[in-house]
Amino acid sequence: MIDVTHHHFETRDARLHYVTAGSGFPLVLLHGWPQSWYSWHKMIPILSQKYSIIAPDLRGLGDSSRPLTGYEKANIAEDIRRLVHEHLNINQYFLMAHDWGGPVAFVLASENPEHIKKLVMLDTAVPGDGSGTFSQNGKRWHHAFHQTADLPESLVAGREEIYFGWFYNNYGHQSNAISHEDQLEYLRTYKQPGTLRSGFAYYRALDEDVRYNEKLIQKNGQLTMPVLALGGGSAFGRGIETYESLKRVSKQVNGGVIDDCGHWMQEEKPEEILGHVLPFLDEESN
Repeated sequence: MIDVTHHHFETRDARLHYVTAGSGFPLVLLHGWPQSWYSWHKMIPILSQKYSIIAPDLRGLGDSSRPLTGYEKANIAEDIRRLVHEHLNINQYFLMAHDWGGPVAFVLASENPEHIKKLVMLDTAVPGDGSGTFSQNGKRWHHAFHQTADLPESLVAGREEIYFGWFYNNYGHQSNAISHEDQLEYLRTYKQPGTLRSGFAYYRALDEDVRYNEKLIQKNGQLTMPVLALGGGSAFGRGIETYESLKRVSKQVNGGVIDDCGHWMQEEKPEEILGHVLPFLDEESN
């Protein structure tokens, strides 16, 4: 296992688990589904040589608690704000996010621009960005399935290895991008009581996320901090859509597509991703 320290933080109706590592300017990492903070485990050893890493498990996932409600991304962003700004007393930081962590990061950045120095978005998009393609016009078939009330829980319960394993094995391009050992770590938490419900709740809140972000963009305008937006170029990666989505909602965007890489970017091609991320974070802002 990588060298991290585990912590817990009580915030409103949730108990967040998070890990820390390294020292230096703070860097907050937000994961997606069906994963946890552990999705960053290949990058943390390098990132922690220069940055203070804070990697939480989002509410309802990983080793965080599983409240019955509160899975709107604006509410999850408030969890992270309280953790970083109030509990850890961090005033400025870099923010990097993948999958569902991306919509959380967008709200956090839009509502707290003075705190977030730079933003990195990996194979994600912004609900309500004006494109209407967050679910890629049905390509991401599981979005509609997960939004269906009760049915996914009934079909997946007791078959977590099969269902989640299909995503781990197929949503990447690199062979064994998520190893059997890593899958067991994710399944350790995703088989816990209530996790099917809380995980699918991320998808069931999507319509509210769109409405909230549309109003947020109208109120706050485009993001002002520098943004790096990268999408996986193969199979189930979002490709150029990550860059295009962030271009609609940001004033300063760089990025593009990582070839021969699917959705699990930080696990499939950690060295190549770091080759883009580290110079971006090190570069002085214009």
